[in-house]
Amino acid sequence: MRYLIVNGDDFGATGGVNRGILEAHRRGILTSASLMVDMPGSREAARLACEAPALSVGLHVDLARRGTGEAPGPEDAEACRAELDRQAARFQELLGRPPTHVDSHHNVHRRPALRPLFVALASRLGVPLREHSAARYFPSFYGRWGGESHPEQVSAEALARMLRDELGEGVTELGCHPGYADAELRSDYSAERELELRTLCDPAVREKVAELGYRLIGFRDLARAGSAPPC
Repeated sequence: MRYLIVNGDDFGATGGVNRGILEAHRRGILTSASLMVDMPGSREAARLACEAPALSVGLHVDLARRGTGEAPGPEDAEACRAELDRQAARFQELLGRPPTHVDSHHNVHRRPALRPLFVALASRLGVPLREHSAARYFPSFYGRWGGESHPEQVSAEALARMLRDELGEGVTELGCHPGYADAELRSDYSAERELELRTLCDPAVREKVAELGYRLIGFRDLARAGSAPPC
């Protein structure tokens, strides 16, 4: 059986990103989002999430661009642990419930010094951590690298090919970054977000998902769909 989680990172970054993620969920194939709790659009994102009960919402830990103060360095384990706990508590405050999953901005949870802290946080919360669960993380649906835009990588044709040739049996998390560029979005990845949004909402993509036998799920469904997490 093929299960597909389509997860939008950076929920809460700005109003335009929030609007894009909700549109990709309501009109497209997006099933899940990861919330940044200290960004300008965090409160709006939490409110929108409450209006979309089918959307799984996880914690997108940001140790690089906190909204208040300086983030601790990875060498300070105690400070990082406290920061992870603070952001988890902030998530609970905003949404009134725990996250459905945990991941991180720029995937900093992969760093050897930080990985045990993220594993411990996810364990305390009882939720999956990206790349430490039954869901295989697929990051290739991304339209910029080497300082250049690659719109062809986030086209409907490219996504259809990925679904056909690069994703297999079991559970896959397709990472994505849909949104609308707005004045608050301080990122090189702006035009590509709108291209991603267009692709995720393309009827041909939904048809391809169905044709290939994928079942769209969110992270809250992972325990029912997945097998034992990898070591």
